[in-house]
Amino acid sequence: MSITSAVVRYLTGLASAVLLLTTAPGAVAAQSSAPAVAAQPAAPAATAWQPPLSTRGRYIVDAEGNRFRLKAANWDGAQGSWTGSGSSTDPANQHAGQNSYGIPLGLDRVPLSRLLDDFHALGINSIRLPFSNEMIHETSPVPDAAVAANPQLRGRTPLQVYDAVVAALTGSGFAVILNNHTNTSRWCCGIDGNERWNSSQSTARWADDWVFMGRRYASDPRVVGADLYNEVRRDVFDDPNWGLGDDHDWYAAAQLAADRILTEANPDLLIVVEGINWTGLPVDGLPHGRPLLTPARTLSHTLVATHKLVYSAHFYGYTGPRHSGATGIGETHDARYQDLTRDQLFQALTDEAFFVEQESGNHFTVPVWISEFGIGAGETGAAARAWFGNVTDYFADHDADFAYWPLVGWEGHDDWALLRYDTGGHRYGILDGGDWRGTAWNHLVTAPTRNGPLAPVPVWRMLTTDHGDHVQSLRVRAGGDWDTGAYKAACPDGLRLAGIGHTSGRGLCTDVTAGDLRAEGNAQTVVTDERYVPAGGDWASGYTKLQCPSGQYLIGYSRRGGRLSAALCAPARTPLAGTGRTVWFDRSDNRPAGADGGDFAYGDYKGQCADDEYAAGIAFTTRVGSARGPAALLCRRLP
Repeated sequence: MSITSAVVRYLTGLASAVLLLTTAPGAVAAQSSAPAVAAQPAAPAATAWQPPLSTRGRYIVDAEGNRFRLKAANWDGAQGSWTGSGSSTDPANQHAGQNSYGIPLGLDRVPLSRLLDDFHALGINSIRLPFSNEMIHETSPVPDAAVAANPQLRGRTPLQVYDAVVAALTGSGFAVILNNHTNTSRWCCGIDGNERWNSSQSTARWADDWVFMGRRYASDPRVVGADLYNEVRRDVFDDPNWGLGDDHDWYAAAQLAADRILTEANPDLLIVVEGINWTGLPVDGLPHGRPLLTPARTLSHTLVATHKLVYSAHFYGYTGPRHSGATGIGETHDARYQDLTRDQLFQALTDEAFFVEQESGNHFTVPVWISEFGIGAGETGAAARAWFGNVTDYFADHDADFAYWPLVGWEGHDDWALLRYDTGGHRYGILDGGDWRGTAWNHLVTAPTRNGPLAPVPVWRMLTTDHGDHVQSLRVRAGGDWDTGAYKAACPDGLRLAGIGHTSGRGLCTDVTAGDLRAEGNAQTVVTDERYVPAGGDWASGYTKLQCPSGQYLIGYSRRGGRLSAALCAPARTPLAGTGRTVWFDRSDNRPAGADGGDFAYGDYKGQCADDEYAAGIAFTTRVGSARGPAALLCRRLP
């Protein structure tokens, strides 16, 4: 969901907003009993695929290496529907008058089996399933009325109902992506206590809850993803940021949660990181806008599992690159997406999100999932209708992964839903004709798409020691702290160090040409002096050279302040030989012409070995007045 006029109040109501932001829900211990995973019937032919999912370049693939395009919709409700005013039980105080009772919508009206049949009829293969942290910790059962059409769910807590929904979806062949939508069970997304992952709770508790959820569904292979947090945005006083290292750093928080999920809960999950949805005050003349994925160009995530990252963004016609989506208070004179021409819209989509997957061979190249977009069936505005046709054309033409918002609603309440049901369970919506959205939707779900097996592609990932360690190799972690007190960086398992910046402490990892070079076992060598430089092998005269032993190659490094502290080397699985060359980069960039990897150390001089080389050493100077960061690489030909 995006910011709406009902909740955007940046300039008014500060007192009530501050009160909201400082009042967290009661802390109740999470229910620890894991759900019983239902027997998995054979998936329908249209959804035949083999979990787990992973990534190859810009594409998501299944366990057999076949393309799996996320054709998804959002089944909301479990994130909460209370608007934040009046009684939380009054239907009038629920979004669109729909009281979800903290569980997926529609269970009061339609049996689960019928809902699943309708979902299949839409042509989707996956479900983004929002939840709130409050839902996890709620111990009271939902009212019987909330599950009137599914009496088998009576007496269950919201989390236990969520369990049953997950099992039903995966048992029917759908891929399920868990989405932490809100902290509290309050409708998102304005000044509501859900602006950041830690608005109403600590970052530590947020990450703990993700580990809990990852473990809870680890035995169900069709639970394929963890969508870390929805629409990170500004509160009354502060912006989120991407890489500043403070308590509002979404880049760092996502990195933390991702690593904990993959190492403590379920290593098979895709990790979905959404861009920042809004920064600044929506006031003409003041800085404000929608960063989305633009920060990833110069600072992208590197996870402990190389093929698990997916980036995400949301697009709605009533918002814009610099428009919050508000009307009245909080509205500016910036263009909304629906005000843009078709060409302008396409350029905005590319610049704000799709460059991530379209610019191949970069440290940020991963799949992009548009995990929310949508419009109402009752929309009559020509501009809004044209936007929907244009945006679905773009998604179809670019073979994009997508998820419509929302999937299920109540007839007479939320006409944005693809499927709406009245109190008798009768269905209305896009499957039943007369819905103007049907043409665009059908074009999107039936457009030609790349299918079948995809060949592996070279991987490029960045390392950053901006604010601490970035050791992404599990094999290196197993060896403990290899340079106490220094900021340490190590490439994920399967990758080697290919480049490094002169002063920033950022590096570049790859598996290009050679794949995984490392020998079996966890052997490694920490190099802090020139003992491995052979006689007559002075490849950087006058500089201190940290060179790997014979038969080893660089996988990491460490620094103390601006000074290089150590090089980390690993033995190769095959003999390493070949001539070497010195790549200097203390006075200018020195990278191969047309080199892949991208600008992995923005604003810094960078050195990078060629694709058919490996890095065997790093040199730096200790001369007074000189920067003591890396100044040269020893690059040698791969065998």
